[in-house]
Amino acid sequence: MRATKKLIVGATVATAALALAACAPTTSGGGGSETPAEVSVGIVTSETGALASYGTQYLDGFKAGLDFATDGTNEVDGTKIDVIYKDDAGDPDKAVTAAKELIGDGVQILAGTAASGVALALAEQAAQNKVLYIAGPAAADALTGINEYTFRSGRQSAQDVATAGTFLDDLQGKKVTVFAQNTAFGQGNDAAVKAILGAKGATVDSVLVAEDVTEFTPFAQQLLAGEPDLVFVAWAGATSGAMWQALLQQKVLDTIPVVTGLGDSATFGAYGEASEKIQFLNHYFPGANGTEVNTAMIERVEKAGGTPDLFTPDGFTAALMIVEAIKSGKGDVDAMIAALEGFSFDGPKGKTTVRASDHALIQEMYQVTLVDDGGTYTPELIAAVPADEVTPAEAAK
Repeated sequence: MRATKKLIVGATVATAALALAACAPTTSGGGGSETPAEVSVGIVTSETGALASYGTQYLDGFKAGLDFATDGTNEVDGTKIDVIYKDDAGDPDKAVTAAKELIGDGVQILAGTAASGVALALAEQAAQNKVLYIAGPAAADALTGINEYTFRSGRQSAQDVATAGTFLDDLQGKKVTVFAQNTAFGQGNDAAVKAILGAKGATVDSVLVAEDVTEFTPFAQQLLAGEPDLVFVAWAGATSGAMWQALLQQKVLDTIPVVTGLGDSATFGAYGEASEKIQFLNHYFPGANGTEVNTAMIERVEKAGGTPDLFTPDGFTAALMIVEAIKSGKGDVDAMIAALEGFSFDGPKGKTTVRASDHALIQEMYQVTLVDDGGTYTPELIAAVPADEVTPAEAAK
């Protein structure tokens, strides 16, 4: 484990203290002691395809973060910053092709991607080519500790699951039921809840539903009959509306605390009449906190014509991390890795720390409810969950 690095990023960061990076450095190979005249960073994310909206949020955040960290100059200590954007369209093959092109052009820092499958492919490329990679918003737990070159700028699935558990004061002896589709996605969530909340003393069972089912009344009744203390819902796809309607009609939402993840603003209206009876775990929404960095991010994104959303802080945080890497490592990959391991900073979600042992990003999470605001549902904070309460277990070596 390397020594902890600390940086408190305020609203008036001095340009000379910051930078962003990646292309072939003009270093001597002795730990990045010389300052490169110009560096480049390759951003690979979804600009088109099913996850294009997530890509937009990430890019808006990244550009705002770079502006914030360099005081709008895109330069640091005389080093010019060059950012190259590549669209992966949510396709691992396209992402790998883009990464190889960037690496071939001398880029030594890659960042981005919303899809976990794409991120895992890029992590492999980073290790093979010995370049720094900062993933985000991809949430797969497998990215944490996958190799020494891979970091993340967003949360991971284990932090979502741990946040769900905080809706109960004490998990010891409590019963949690996972309600999900019998798919890889649902099974993965079931396994995560059993591993994470089970380790905190909960008894976890599941009600898994075939993906082609359209009538959910029997399953809602099964949830009631099981009398759990908490229901964790992991659902995706076109049947979501019918599923939530069944839970509402069968009084599940009035009888048992039901928790699920709150997505981006496009999903706020998807829960219908059930909205105000669901308890949501949340990674981020613009009103999650009032920190100076969050305010600065929102102002910059809105000034550029964007709208802050779920994954905006992932891009902003990536910019802050890359800036620190270049500031301390000056383009030398080993030195940049050392700079980020243990790096602690003020980000859009408050105090944020890169865990040195496996590169997990330790950060606060949120309990949220949706409220009817003149016919439009908007998120309202119930509580910020401290980072140490949702810290993921360290990745196995």
